[in-house]
Amino acid sequence: MRAELEELIDQMISHGILFEEAVQEFERRFILNIVSRHNHNLSKAAAALGIHRNTLSKRLEQYQNGTCLNNHVRRQIAPRHKRSS
Repeated sequence: MRAELEELIDQMISHGILFEEAVQEFERRFILNIVSRHNHNLSKAAAALGIHRNTLSKRLEQYQNGTCLNNHVRRQIAPRHKRSS
């Protein structure tokens, strides 16, 4: 399995996939796989993931809406202007 993971990482890097994108995609697929394995029983899936059921529900809602929990809105800070004397 380790060799397969290394090859996957090499492919992702060579295709220009950024770290943040890779982590988000892994998390999404991992969670959806666990939910599927538990026949969409969110309580059991959340227990298997080691997260609260409400957290799992929010993540699934975000996946359905096309947003991701890790895509925090980064506020833009306007550049500071020097005060004139």
